Order: sequence, then C-alpha cells, then structure tokens
Amino acid sequence: MRFPLLVGGAVAALFASALPAEAGSSSIVDPPPDRIVIDIATVNGSGCPLGTAAIAVSEDNTAFTVTYSEYLAQVGGGSSPTAARRNCQLNLLVHVPQGFTYAIASADYRGYASLQRGASSTEKASYYFQGSPNTASRTHTFRGPYEDNWQATDDTDWAQLVWAPCGVQRNFNINTELRVSAGTSSPGATSYMTMDSTDGDISTVYHLAWKECPAD
Repeated sequence: MRFPLLVGGAVAALFASALPAEAGSSSIVDPPPDRIVIDIATVNGSGCPLGTAAIAVSEDNTAFTVTYSEYLAQVGGGSSPTAARRNCQLNLLVHVPQGFTYAIASADYRGYASLQRGASSTEKASYYFQGSPNTASRTHTFRGPYEDNWQATDDTDWAQLVWAPCGVQRNFNINTELRVSAGTSSPGATSYMTMDSTDGDISTVYHLAWKECPAD
C-alpha cells in the first residue's frame, strides 16, 4: 500500500549543510531545481501504526521530515515486556530529477526521555537502499537519571555517503528503533523514551546531499 505524502511550506525552514569543496567536480552544492517527490511504499513497526507517520519535503529540496505521533518505548510500572522496544521501518520511493542522485548526509532525531536512576535508553537508525549490501547504522545512548528533551544527530562524511544508484529506481529504507532498559532502577518506577515534541508529534529531519550522475 502506498500513501500520498505532505509536501511544501510546513518545512520550508529546513536546510542542509553545504557540501565540502573537496567533494569533487561531479558534486553539486545546490539541489536540483525540480521538486522531488517521496512516496511511502510501506510503513511497518510497533512505533508507527498505520496512519501515525507522515513525510514532508522542504521547498528547496534539501531535506525531508518524518513525523510520528505514537512512537514510545517504556519499562517498569506495569508496562508490557514488549513495550521496552519500539521500531519503525519506512520503505520510501524517492523520485528525483533525471541526471541526479542523492544520499542522506545527516539526520536529526528529537524527543523526550524520562529515565530513572540506573535505567538507560538507546535510539538507533539504519539506512540502506533496497538490493544493496551496504547498511549505515548509528546508535545513541542516554542514561538516567534523565528528565528532558533529547536530540541525536547522525552525520556522514562525504567519502562514506551511500548514493542512490544512477539510472535505477531503488527504494530507500530507514529503520529506526527506541529501546529502554530498566537496568538497576526500581521495577515499580517507569522509564520511557519517546520521539515527540510539546505538541505530541516529532519531526525527524533528514538532510540530503546531491550530485550529478555520470554522463551516459
């Protein structure tokens, strides 16, 4: 099943860092002028039940956001054992202007965590193109006591960027995970981690790098 995605002004303020000058003559700093279109091919996971995830593309084609409304992992206080881990896998169909390819240069994750002393949590993200053996993964750990907003950024050096293959349509997969461990905290105390903001939604921002495909 495919879902139409939100596009436009809601994320006009998003931006991507300028690409380094040493990136090479085949690289470009400016994104292509034509709009990219991103469709969700599938959404699977306990952290993103049907209808709770949406995507928006920035007006300048430098970034897109994934917004969740029910992404929460927790332990203790009578929580279900399965609630300690939540994940979401997005399978995206990215339509880019002809002659260009893209890579995920960085990703910003935000949320809120309430961790008792002795508890901990992790946020993990994996990125790969369908049919490719190359998977990039990043993990960020938080330890209690912690009661605050959290933010994690995944940065990728230019030389390590995994580019979409030119001339071939390959779906892009993003698999995120939240995991909370009670550790040595009291079993009756609740610890949790969520990707959300004060209005109940999170905006996970993925910054895009662009370059021209080799001439045929």
